Amino acid sequence: MGFNGIEGAINVPGEIPWEIVVLYFLGALLFVVYYGRKTGGLRSFTTIDLVYIGIGGAFSVVWEFYIGSFLGRFLPSTPFVSVGFWGRLIIVFIIAALVRKVGAGMFTLLVYTLLGDLFHYGFGGEPMYFIYESLTYGLFVDIMIAVTGGHLFGIGKELSNGAGEATATRTTTILGVIQGAILGLTWAIPDPVFYSAFFSPFLYGSYVNWAHILFNLGAFMPGDIVMGILASILAVRIARAVGQ
Repeated sequence: MGFNGIEGAINVPGEIPWEIVVLYFLGALLFVVYYGRKTGGLRSFTTIDLVYIGIGGAFSVVWEFYIGSFLGRFLPSTPFVSVGFWGRLIIVFIIAALVRKVGAGMFTLLVYTLLGDLFHYGFGGEPMYFIYESLTYGLFVDIMIAVTGGHLFGIGKELSNGAGEATATRTTTILGVIQGAILGLTWAIPDPVFYSAFFSPFLYGSYVNWAHILFNLGAFMPGDIVMGILASILAVRIARAVGQ
């Protein structure tokens, strides 16, 4: 017996125990709220913040399912290259850099999932996909925002330090590259680990192949790290262009 296409399988061989997944989500959420409040990254959204988040979520859907899908037809089918996913990564990083408040990542992925279900997937399996997208990809971004006190990719840090323009630019670039690489690395984890080893078997009762998971994890990392670095550099430039 299932609900909305969710089989609810929790005893599939190789599946990550549901208790560990729940503890991770609860622990990560508590951490990001506590640390965001402590460092100043947890602040109220303004109207323009919500506009950015809405545009980012919508354009992520357009890119991944239409533009990225079209461009992907001209490239070899391989786990090492994912034009649609990389486009979403860049868009979300840019939105997070413009908003720089805890919740920006999760809400952007929430909008993305809602619109993706509405125009592409359908709502079968929900609310699990809302949880999956928001509390993995989105939450990783928000953890970085919390840890940096709202100075994602070093944006605005030069103002708090009173540094000169040349020093500030150099500092922002270095911080952006480091944080972008870390976030790119974390974005390589959810699909092979969280989805293949828990959400997919939980939803559909599918088997878990850890050899396949580890291969995909290793295949995703190089490209996602590089795109994370490029996305951070682009995000900093766009944030500066709009006067941040």
